[in-house]
This record gives sequence, C-alpha cells and structure tokens, in this order.
Amino acid sequence: MKIEALGQKVTVYVNSTDQWHGRPLYSAIVQLCQEQGIAGATVSRCVEGYGVHRHLHTARLLELSQNLPVRIEIIDLPERIQPLLAALDPMIVEGLVTVADVRIRHKVPDSSS
Repeated sequence: MKIEALGQKVTVYVNSTDQWHGRPLYSAIVQLCQEQGIAGATVSRCVEGYGVHRHLHTARLLELSQNLPVRIEIIDLPERIQPLLAALDPMIVEGLVTVADVRIRHKVPDSSS
C-alpha cells in the first residue's frame, strides 16, 4: 500500500562536537524525535564544510577531523514538525535549521494479505 501526504523536512546543521547535557547534540535530537513520535530522523556525518564563521572543518586535516559537520534530517507531517521546532530551539546554540515542504510517498505492506 502506498501512502502519499504533504509533509515537512527539517534539516539541522551542527558540529559533531556540539553537546546537550553531556551527550552529543545529534544523538539528543534523534532521541527527542523518538520521544515526540516523529516519523523519521537520520544523522549524516559530513566530510567537509564551513558555516557562518567561515572556519573550514574537514576530515583531510588530522587536527580538525574530530570536529566535523553533522546533518540531521527529520521528516513528518507539519502538525508534528511545529512542536519539534519549539523543542529544538533551546538545544541548538549555534547551527542552522531549515524547514522545507516535501511530498511524502511511503510504501507499507498491505495488512489485508
């Protein structure tokens, strides 16, 4: 069975060394998503990037290899994303959050068979 809906994708850009209450921020964000019943969240460690301070973070330089950019992508219905954004505000001290409208196509096994 195929389910289609209009949804939103939240993309959060932070550093791998960012912390929230003594644990990696990206991990705390995924846990928050689970607790709020969000449909899905994925964390990707990036190999190179820079942000507002124009400081290059790259895996090519040994001394910077531990502080790499991290991208967290979160997708769900708009009515579930809005409360999540409010909960993310105090967690993200420095970083970038984007929100984009998306069309969701999800395939699930047919329960009638």
